[in-house]
This record gives sequence, C-alpha cells and structure tokens, in this order.
Amino acid sequence: MAPLRFAANLAWMFQEQPTLPQRIEAAARAGFAAAELGFPYACSAPELRAAAERAGLELVLLNTPPGNAEKGDRGLGAVPGRQREFREALALAVQYAKTLQCPRIHLMAGRLPVGTEREAVSAEMENIFIENLRYAADILAQQNLIGLLEPINSRITDPCYFLTTPHQAAAILKKVGSPNLKLQLDIFHCQIMDGNLTRNLETYFPILGHVQIAQVPARHEPDSPGELDFPYLFQLLESMGYSGYIGCEYAPRGDTVKGLDWLRSYWKSHGLHSGGS
Repeated sequence: MAPLRFAANLAWMFQEQPTLPQRIEAAARAGFAAAELGFPYACSAPELRAAAERAGLELVLLNTPPGNAEKGDRGLGAVPGRQREFREALALAVQYAKTLQCPRIHLMAGRLPVGTEREAVSAEMENIFIENLRYAADILAQQNLIGLLEPINSRITDPCYFLTTPHQAAAILKKVGSPNLKLQLDIFHCQIMDGNLTRNLETYFPILGHVQIAQVPARHEPDSPGELDFPYLFQLLESMGYSGYIGCEYAPRGDTVKGLDWLRSYWKSHGLHSGGS
C-alpha cells in the first residue's frame, strides 16, 4: 500500500512565521512536500508562486474568498442575493490557482443570513448553491481544476454554516452532476456531526477529492488527547487506496515543528525521511 501524502495547512500551522511566503518555506524545512493555503489573497500570487518554487513545495488547495469576513461572511456559494459576488470571488480564486499551479479550490458555501432559521431558508439556499456550483463547474473545467465542497460542523465550529454533513454535500453533488466537483471530507467536522467514520469514508470514497484531519474536540495534532484513533484511520485510507492529499488543518498545541512527532513517526514507519522521499 502506498503511503499517504500530507499537506501542511498554512492558515493554521507555522503561525510562528509572520507571512505566508515564510510559512511556505518553514513547511518545506519541516519535511512537507505540499501545503494548503486557506485564504492567500493578502499576498500576490506571483510572490507565493516564487516562494513555493524556492521551497520545492506543491500548493494543493485554496479557498474561494470568504466575502466580507468582517461582517461575518464565510463564503458566498449558497447565500441569497450574493450570486454576482460569488462569481467575482470564483474568478479571483481561479486566477490564483492558475498562477500557483494549485489544482483544487474549496467552493465555500457560506452562512445562513442573519436572523433566519435553517429550516426556513435551506431549500432556497440549496437551489442557489446548485446554480452557483454548475456555473463554477464549467469555469473550473475550462482550467482543468477541481472544485471541492466541505461540510463544516454546526455544533462547535459554526452554528450558521449552510453545508454541515457529508450526506448533504453528496446529495448536492449528485444534483449538480459535474465530475470535476468532489467532496472535501474534514474528519474533524465529520466526527462531530455524524461519527461513523469507517462507514462514511467507505460510502463517500467514490466522490472523495480531499481529506483533512484534526483531533476531536480540541482540534490539535492527531496524536493529542481526543476521540479519534488516527493510526487506524490512516491504515483505513491506505487500504482503500486513497491517493489524494491529507490536509493538516489543526491548531498546534505549541511550536508547530515540535508537534510533528506524529508525522515523523508515520514517515519512519513507511521508510520515508520526509513527505517527499
């Protein structure tokens, strides 16, 4: 079985470094061969590309711009009345992805409008999301890019996020019917909303485009105290033949590099010196 490939999430890890280019270089020094960027838009795409090339790091995922984060936006994909802004955000994300040679974009669904109840707006928001996703799928296909849908738990992280479970995401993906749109399964969110991780990974494996990890409930390193048995989950993903990346979207308990014993142990158990060899 081929070893799993891990990507540092630079929105969470290597916060000891003040800038995104410095975090790219720090991730490479720590042994990573790939990274997720989150929201890279405060830096120029050419600057980030140059940093990645210097470091020999592959950039594998970025998010669409959130909208107006100061006003509580967390994506625009399903938000009523924001379709034009979604298309503008998508265009910017595609521009960055092309320059960065990043093949995947997380198409953020967004939050329920302030003052609304989920039951009252869910049907309208799903219809808007499907419309926007069909538009996005066509744009992404022209650029040979993959769009990802990530459910975010509503119990701890964001009670107002629209897309909350793999089941909901899979149903929407089926309605959209585009092969270049896939599921981004964050095991942290999935455990909180549904658990049943073995069955969920098996069920949604055919549409799985990306995986992310963090321990539950504190969202720290995989070997920190918590509910999840990551050696088992890693072995399960290996046995299923998962060949995509696993994004390390967790908050280090302390120094990022000192907290990578779990990853060094994984590499050593598979005869690797780092994520690239």
